[in-house]
Amino acid sequence: MRTVLVTGGTGTLGRAVVEHLRRAGHGVRPLSRRPDPGDPDAVGVDLRTGAGLGRALEGVDTVVHCASGPAGGDIESATHLIREVRAAGTAHVVYVSIVGVDRVPLGYYKDKLLVERALEASGLGWTVLRATQFHALVRRICAGAARSPLMPFPDVDVQPVDSAEVASRLARLAEGAPAGRAPDMGGPRVESFRDLARAYLEAEGMRRRLLPVRLPGRTFAAYRAGGHLAPDRAVGRTTFAEYLAR
Repeated sequence: MRTVLVTGGTGTLGRAVVEHLRRAGHGVRPLSRRPDPGDPDAVGVDLRTGAGLGRALEGVDTVVHCASGPAGGDIESATHLIREVRAAGTAHVVYVSIVGVDRVPLGYYKDKLLVERALEASGLGWTVLRATQFHALVRRICAGAARSPLMPFPDVDVQPVDSAEVASRLARLAEGAPAGRAPDMGGPRVESFRDLARAYLEAEGMRRRLLPVRLPGRTFAAYRAGGHLAPDRAVGRTTFAEYLAR
């Protein structure tokens, strides 16, 4: 059994990773800026400063790095993590990234790609899993757009995946040896955002007129071209409609 530190351990993905690893019998330390006060193994560390991270890594065999956010700070957090992991002698870092970080020129994606490259160059044992967009993200976009009687939606295809299934995959990778770039993980279907918006409205019992939106620029063009999709890695099982029903 291993001792595993899970960054972002109170987030949707991180919490599920913690649960999977604990059920498998591993010792797990969920790390977060706001740790769960009811979890005796939880540790409070702000990765953006790195203060206290060295102590949190004492005796840790593997780190699953789930902490991330489009608001920024990923580069600083990864810099601190890599430095302290190297100093602690931790054997393996598992990092969850996003399909298309090397094809879609979105700022958040560029940061994720830089973290991948930093891990590759770190001399540490590492595994990177890229996943497509989570169901919860698609639902959140739909919920915001549905506030208007005319519901705008991005005129692109999406391949949403269940975050619980990604968590299960991350936990299995954490139990293994460093694997480098793991096979991508995509949702079970590539679907138009129009169809996903319709599924959301039906699940919520709402009626809205749908307005497709196309934006100028390279980023939206990359989405239109499917740079964020992994149709050859449609290994997820739960569809968006099934997620909504659940």
